[in-house]
Amino acid sequence: MTTMRAARFNAEAKSLEVREVPVPEPLPHEVLVKVQACGVCLSDVHLIDGSLPGPLPEVTPGHEPAGVIEAVGAAVPMWQPGQRVLMAAGRPCLACVNCASGSTERCLNFEIMGFNYDGAWADYIVVPYAALVAVPDSIPIEQAAILADAVSTPYAAITDRAQVRPGEAVGVWGVGGLGVHAVKIARMIGAAPIVALDPLPEARERALKAGADIAIDPRLDDAVAQVRAVTGGVGLDAAFDIVGSSSILAQAETCLAARGRLVMVGISWEPTSLGPGVLFSVQSQTLMGHLGYRREHLDTLVRLVETGRLDVSDSISAQLPLDDIVDAVDQLATKRGNPIRLVINP
Repeated sequence: MTTMRAARFNAEAKSLEVREVPVPEPLPHEVLVKVQACGVCLSDVHLIDGSLPGPLPEVTPGHEPAGVIEAVGAAVPMWQPGQRVLMAAGRPCLACVNCASGSTERCLNFEIMGFNYDGAWADYIVVPYAALVAVPDSIPIEQAAILADAVSTPYAAITDRAQVRPGEAVGVWGVGGLGVHAVKIARMIGAAPIVALDPLPEARERALKAGADIAIDPRLDDAVAQVRAVTGGVGLDAAFDIVGSSSILAQAETCLAARGRLVMVGISWEPTSLGPGVLFSVQSQTLMGHLGYRREHLDTLVRLVETGRLDVSDSISAQLPLDDIVDAVDQLATKRGNPIRLVINP
């Protein structure tokens, strides 16, 4: 086994094609994993269409991977070939001042799978053993895969970044692959009420099914008034922009309660513009950015799914072979078939 199939993205040509490449060899602290499932994320779409350019001229995308360990490096403890795992989709650079001093969790140049190094739209992937999370046999491998972003990113944003507590009012703008899980997680931890906002009727229906108390079209003239009404005129304790849009941030800001937290989860190059700064000061409001999750969040999510506290079984819209990756990207980009998460099975 010297070669494998991988979907290679060329940044200059903006081309994506499956071709044969060498199988990567793990370093002493790394493992080689046979990929069994990898999600297709909107950030992958933005990498490919050029709206979210990556640092490499060519790369294999894919950052929601799960599979079976094929081989381990000489310095890898505990992990063995044959174990089912999902993988945290990032790694510390090991070269910045924080990494050099042992604070790898505060890495200044954190590297993202599928952007800074080759991802999992491939037969095999190499990752540091510290990225591994064991997957019980009771969890389907495709459900395990999407935990590594579609579920973990909103989980970290809600529970860790915004520190939402039971009974707090939450608003979610954008009910796609991450937003629907934001609604489920907010419901699971006891947020109330939960307001979902999306211009697509199908997305609003999805939000209500996932546990939102009300779903609103944000384009309506009275959208903000509806949010205020459902919170008893007080406003939202936490608002989440899952899309990454200046206009969403501006609308969400007007829905905040005093001491409310506004969290930008979606990624965008758009310049941001909010209302008068004095409102943030007088009402002690907070604007925060958010990216990704911590490795331990994946352990927690595996436990929540395994015990039935969190159900992601309806999140897999379709599973496709690696040869169909170009069509999968197009499906997500055009919202054809109203997908939540498409999963590639190499």
